[in-house]
Amino acid sequence: MTAVLPPHATTPALPAPRLLTRTEDGELLHALLWTAGPGRRTISSAVLGGGIGERDWILNAQVAHGYRRTDPERHLACLAATAGVRGDGVGLMTAADVSAYAHADDGGVGAFVTAGVDVRGWAARPGEGAAGVQDPGTINVVVAVPAALTDAALVNAVATATEAKVQALVESGYDCSGTPTDAVCVVADAPGPHREAYAFAGPRSLWGARLARAVHRAVRQAVLTAGRDGPTVRGQA
Repeated sequence: MTAVLPPHATTPALPAPRLLTRTEDGELLHALLWTAGPGRRTISSAVLGGGIGERDWILNAQVAHGYRRTDPERHLACLAATAGVRGDGVGLMTAADVSAYAHADDGGVGAFVTAGVDVRGWAARPGEGAAGVQDPGTINVVVAVPAALTDAALVNAVATATEAKVQALVESGYDCSGTPTDAVCVVADAPGPHREAYAFAGPRSLWGARLARAVHRAVRQAVLTAGRDGPTVRGQA
């Protein structure tokens, strides 16, 4: 879905990703690569380039099921270097086929989602969490806002994207809030002397509402593709 851009946004926040292909241990794997361009910063839970900071690129790499490397940050950095990008970036990974990504736009906000829903469940559950490296996450959300956001608004945007993801999962028939290793990356303009930084990105704010709708549509499309056999009544794991 493509919406008419408002006066606040004249171009999409992120171009379509470049699809990369490689072979590891005899398996054909894909990756998505976005170049954010100068003056952009991200907030992310990614293993590479996580936190808040200016970033030049974003990589969402598919890895094999049963991934057991203990250096995912180094692995992602090597994949990015092989793809020819330089500078600081964000690296996410998943066992899902990222070539089947879903995309949705709303008012200039663009959301890209890759999803696998085999291992899923509710965030709050009895027992302790697992320590150390876990299996690579399955629902990765990359969403870009064509406006500057304060640090607080970036955090707010992550919360809004997560709320929209859960809404999409429940509406799609999945009794879960996500998978144990979901990741999110929000891209926005960096504040500057002639660039207003928005202080809010909740679901009823200007940019948060657009972000929520874009993520919601992209997640629904992604999980539909990932779960063509249909969701189970109860979530797993």
